[in-house]
Amino acid sequence: MQAVILAAGRGKRLHPITATRTKAMAPILGKPIVERVMDKLVANGLREFILVVSPDDEEIFDHFRHRSQVNADLTFVVQSEPLGMGHALLQAAPHIKRDFMLSSCDNLVPEGDIRRLIQVWENEPCPNGLLSLLRVRPEKIVRMGVVKFDGQWITKIVEKPSLEEAPSNIGSVPLYCFSNELLDYLSELKPSPRGEYELQPAIQMLIQRTGKVRGAQISRRIDLTTPADLLAINKLYFTPDYSLIEADQRNISPEVKFIPPYHIEAGVSLGANCIIGPEVYIEKGCTIGDNVRLENVIALRERVVPDGSQFQDQVVY
Repeated sequence: MQAVILAAGRGKRLHPITATRTKAMAPILGKPIVERVMDKLVANGLREFILVVSPDDEEIFDHFRHRSQVNADLTFVVQSEPLGMGHALLQAAPHIKRDFMLSSCDNLVPEGDIRRLIQVWENEPCPNGLLSLLRVRPEKIVRMGVVKFDGQWITKIVEKPSLEEAPSNIGSVPLYCFSNELLDYLSELKPSPRGEYELQPAIQMLIQRTGKVRGAQISRRIDLTTPADLLAINKLYFTPDYSLIEADQRNISPEVKFIPPYHIEAGVSLGANCIIGPEVYIEKGCTIGDNVRLENVIALRERVVPDGSQFQDQVVY
């Protein structure tokens, strides 16, 4: 099975983090989130990835060519314009040779759930599509694809319905398994009112024409939409005894107090009498002044934190 990761979106709701990088490159304890997504798939045996990226995302090209340690083969595909998931998958289609798993670049699902999805795909009677499903609260329904069932088979998927139009309270999250048959319908897609070629109409074609689209429940899903999400995801990756300092010790005052867990990247300087931690991640090139207190904080790269500053429970831009 191949894996296709859609990583061309800018992430407007993640601004200002995405003012200088794409959503795919948002940092999670030293790795971009897209690599964290890939790690979970690699742990389940996937080794051939197609990464759909925007043409101006030089950072993602540089990262995977020179710094990433993902144990997989990687093909880049450029989506020239951000015209939706259906359009992005159409760009990748010439490189898809067999069954594939499709994921957004910010969709973190537990490894065990991914394993069960693959098992359902391989062991159940010949589906052409398998959707990851999650029961969702009413306020989330209007932001997701929502499905209708007939026994074990999905009969309908509606993208971002109103509460009145929603066929259920079961949402489809952006982690799927498909046969190549789905690719045949991508050229039939029409632009949505937002001017994008959505994936859900192609899935609905697959449902109507083959009747072989199933769903599998997952336990949870974490996605990255806002700066608060970035803080929460980094917090999930911290363990109580996690402590990593990559910065040159000559740039760290001996009077700094560290409280685990923390992660200090290369090129960071820390002034006197700082208290750093717990759950602090400081990206490369930051300058932290004297008498600074950071707790449950992400300091983004190249930030200057003035003397005497105190930050808690936030991303420092």
